[in-house]
Amino acid sequence: MEHENPSPTGVVLMNLGGPRTLREVGPFLHSLFSDREIIQLPAQSALGPLIARLRTPRLEKVYAGIGGGSPLYDWTVRQGEGLVKRLDVLSPQTAPHRFYLAFRYTEPSSAQALRRMAADGVRRVVAFPQYPQYSCSTTGSSLHELWASARRLRLDAAFRWSVVDRWSTHPAYVQAMAAKVREGLAEFPGSERDDVVVLFSAHSLPQRVINKGDPYLQEVAGTVRDVMRELGDRQEHVLCFQADVGPVTWQGPNTESVIRSLGKQGRRNILIVGIIFTTDHLDTLSEIDVEFAEAAEEAGVTRFRRAPAPNDDPLFLDAMAQVVADHLAAGAPCGPQFGLRCAGCADPACREILNPVERDPVERDPDRNGRASAPGAAP
Repeated sequence: MEHENPSPTGVVLMNLGGPRTLREVGPFLHSLFSDREIIQLPAQSALGPLIARLRTPRLEKVYAGIGGGSPLYDWTVRQGEGLVKRLDVLSPQTAPHRFYLAFRYTEPSSAQALRRMAADGVRRVVAFPQYPQYSCSTTGSSLHELWASARRLRLDAAFRWSVVDRWSTHPAYVQAMAAKVREGLAEFPGSERDDVVVLFSAHSLPQRVINKGDPYLQEVAGTVRDVMRELGDRQEHVLCFQADVGPVTWQGPNTESVIRSLGKQGRRNILIVGIIFTTDHLDTLSEIDVEFAEAAEEAGVTRFRRAPAPNDDPLFLDAMAQVVADHLAAGAPCGPQFGLRCAGCADPACREILNPVERDPVERDPDRNGRASAPGAAP
């Protein structure tokens, strides 16, 4: 099949990454705690590496308990394969599509992704952060690193870029997440399903990040709202936050404390949903499945279940592809919110797009794929 596109369209799947082997745990933590865009510590150049060294032995044991490393890489590869296969059908005008991984703290890095795209002859690229909800500390910092790597490699003019800067309320994503909640609820006896409290658990951010105006909190809450509407607003639910580490104040309420409080209140059925997690990794396989499950048992919770992570579920892969296809069809370099800086912003770099595409909407037949985007529409 011949395509109008003279070169492949690249889709860069961006994430923090995770250690794939126990040997990578120490370097991963060192990079994480040294990064001021994620965690700001006093005397960070000394304190960050110290915290990493102190946490490494314990984290090595934790990773050993889930198979010796994070499965995030493998799941993301499967997602990328499913994504581009679907995109070739949804958006033939921009086909063929190829995916590239760009992780912050483990390989493959942004630099590796850029080199591979250049070798493949890619000219048009979509940066697709795997953080559905925007935050300067995740999407923003990952984009900052991507552009910095391009400049270091002198590839800053090699590609025309656009960014899917957030996709937390895209209908296809909401439907896919609601389906996961339904799967989780099906684990409870029908007679007790109405008593299930749904805990939407998200990765916490330092409170100072939220206080400066970072949109993460409101976007996570927006996803929860839309998922509950998709489910018919029939279930009691709570939004809480996990993975708060280091000597800083974090956004709450803390997920484990909520679980214990619910137990004290006599609630015996809890379904926890990792509402921001697109794949299984340490936060789901260890913190939720082991630590939170133990806390639930101690609190008297009879049934504690986790809704499955999206991973390579076909419905979720459909959603990923639809998000990117709609973005390509819109022809815009980003969504309408991307340029709005936080009220307390001290570094506008997270709102930059290197060598952005001009508005050039991809024409699509709404009767062919069921969805069409108007020129200039938001992704």
